[in-house]
Amino acid sequence: MPSTYFETDLNELDKSVTNGIRATLGISGLVSLVVGILILAWPGKTAMVVAGIIAVYAAIAGLVNIAIGVFSRKLGTWPRIGYLVLGVIFLVAAVVAFSNLGATAAGLAVLLGIIVGITWIIEGIVGITMIGDAASKVWTIIYSVISIIAGITLLSSPLWGAAFLWLLLGVSLVVLGVVQLVRAFRFGPK
Repeated sequence: MPSTYFETDLNELDKSVTNGIRATLGISGLVSLVVGILILAWPGKTAMVVAGIIAVYAAIAGLVNIAIGVFSRKLGTWPRIGYLVLGVIFLVAAVVAFSNLGATAAGLAVLLGIIVGITWIIEGIVGITMIGDAASKVWTIIYSVISIIAGITLLSSPLWGAAFLWLLLGVSLVVLGVVQLVRAFRFGPK
């Protein structure tokens, strides 16, 4: 039993903070779980939703840039023209994306596959350059070789590689969501 008002307030604050953390863990876990299940159940449709969200972003960015170009009185002529051109480009991208979300999702997947493939190759090369400084040369070499091979493999078929990464993301989100939900129920003093 607390002996002072301060200790009582501190205990109430601890309960409030603990409940807030539990709620945050629970909500983030539930969102991860649901998104992961959606990716695994309907990978194509979920990718199209992501493409749609990006298209909405492009439309909003286009309108905002056009508004800056039209209504900003403090900018000079060339910056205003730049904002107008950028706004039009964003709007054209949004219209193209909305016209065929499936193709947009596939295009984004190919772009992602290419970027990840290049990144893995560069990581492998950087690993090789660091062999002299590595505490474990064998593991550095193994990591570098695997990274370069994975990058080349992904670049050879970026769409299939991105599809695999998409499914891996779905599995990861399901597992992490379940773990977060367990943490939410088990968080706090026992």
